Amino acid sequence: MKHIKKPEAWLPLIIASALAIGIAVGVVLNSRMHLSSGQEKLGEILSLINNDYVDEVSIDSLIEQSLPDLIANLDPHSNYIPAKDLKAVNDELEGSFSGIGISFTMFTDTITVNEVIPGGPSEKAGILPGDRIVSINDSVVAGMGIAQTDIVKRLRGMKGSVVKLGIRRSTSKKPLTFEVTRGDIPLNSVDAAYMISPETGYIKVNKFGRTTYDEFLTALARLTASGAGSFIVDLRGNGGGFLEMAIMMANEFLPIGSPIVETRGRHESENSAIASDGNGSFQNAGLVVLLDEYSASASEIFAGAMQDNDRALIVGRRSFGKGLVQRQITLPDSSAVRLTVQRYYTPSGRCIQKDYRLGERGAYEQDITKRYEHGEFFASDSIHLNKEVEYHTIGGRKVYGGGGIMPDVFVPNDTVGISSYYINVLNAGLLQKFAFQYTDRRRETLSKAANLSELLRMLPSDEELLQQFVSYASSNGVPARWYYINISHRLIVNYLKALIASDTLGRETYYQVANTDDTTVQRALRELTEGRATAPITAGIDSLGVHPVRQGGK
Repeated sequence: MKHIKKPEAWLPLIIASALAIGIAVGVVLNSRMHLSSGQEKLGEILSLINNDYVDEVSIDSLIEQSLPDLIANLDPHSNYIPAKDLKAVNDELEGSFSGIGISFTMFTDTITVNEVIPGGPSEKAGILPGDRIVSINDSVVAGMGIAQTDIVKRLRGMKGSVVKLGIRRSTSKKPLTFEVTRGDIPLNSVDAAYMISPETGYIKVNKFGRTTYDEFLTALARLTASGAGSFIVDLRGNGGGFLEMAIMMANEFLPIGSPIVETRGRHESENSAIASDGNGSFQNAGLVVLLDEYSASASEIFAGAMQDNDRALIVGRRSFGKGLVQRQITLPDSSAVRLTVQRYYTPSGRCIQKDYRLGERGAYEQDITKRYEHGEFFASDSIHLNKEVEYHTIGGRKVYGGGGIMPDVFVPNDTVGISSYYINVLNAGLLQKFAFQYTDRRRETLSKAANLSELLRMLPSDEELLQQFVSYASSNGVPARWYYINISHRLIVNYLKALIASDTLGRETYYQVANTDDTTVQRALRELTEGRATAPITAGIDSLGVHPVRQGGK
């Protein structure tokens, strides 16, 4: 088992391993020996088309058009990248691009928004994770067989230009329309790092990019200097990124020799395991990790390492369940295949990847929707536990495989204050638009606020702010319905304050306001205050034989 020392010590091993696998795959792809019957049949069909088909066709073009469908019959995360699109796709992986600020997946010919980049153009326009993009600039893109790389080209454009998106959202029976002004995409991984209580620091990590570890370590050091002895690491909505960043973050909290992650491939020689080196500076800090159904990949690696080592309490909802490792293999014509070559395993031996059937991406796409319909977001009793794949943490607590990381403390999706009125104004993007316009018209005055407390004192009373918004919404097609408005009063006002703070003082203040009403964050604070998030985690086991999946709340 490899131990983390310094990045320069172990990263070359990972790179060398990746190169070796790439070379091996290349040899297989180029080998003409020991062809299977299927490979021989394919060669024969191509030869027949080339020689006998009624019209002359380009075999190379035919293969190029067929490759995406061929790869699509594998797992949901392998894909083919044409040579003309490789640079754009790599730029997206690096985060060095301008656009509308979303990450998305093409499932069954539908663009599904996985993540809305905080502070980016789409968030400001009101786009939400889970939205389906059905049209771009009035051209239908859903069900049209358009390649993912072509969708990327349509979404990108000159900075300051506007793209019109037609959206399907689960909470709206009618299609929604959003106009998004393209702009630079924020590259920071840490959205917020502040003292949420006199003893606790809160850190929001939105993705695992190349700078994530440096940003995270800086945040830890700054909060420690401010008196933090415990931390809440919020990975909700974090779809993952570079594995090494999650490994280095985990290393900061673990004693020497603690397993972090294992990757296993088809051949034993491809397997690799990484453990902590004992040089982490926060091995004794209290720790809570927040997850939800959109936490995936590297987020799950970090959370799984913390949970299986009894190092942190996991609070929230079951994570996404992406545990497949892709290698990008460049082909001789400069196209590439991102091929799944390994699976991730947590220290207890759990495979993070949720179930899938080869070639059936539609069912895979619908997994989150099925969880919602089954009631998993609202009650711990609705969570499906596969007791046939039982594992144990280092301290003997039971944990289960079957996909994703199960929280130690379940907190249901908070529906308090949600009404039909709130859904309507949210779907129309009116909350974000009102907050931006309110800030923009008063920017000279609001910018004089030295901190969040001063800014909030500059705002009108809750009742006046709500009245102003209701009038704005009415003039934009959502009539006032005061019975439902009163139900959503607190939710609307708090969200508006968070958005105005973000537009005025920066993204961090959004979380400072929003977290005061966030049931998951407040539950994490309670667990820390009551001493249940100090390592080693020794929470009891309930009658189901799982971690104490307790109902959340304030």
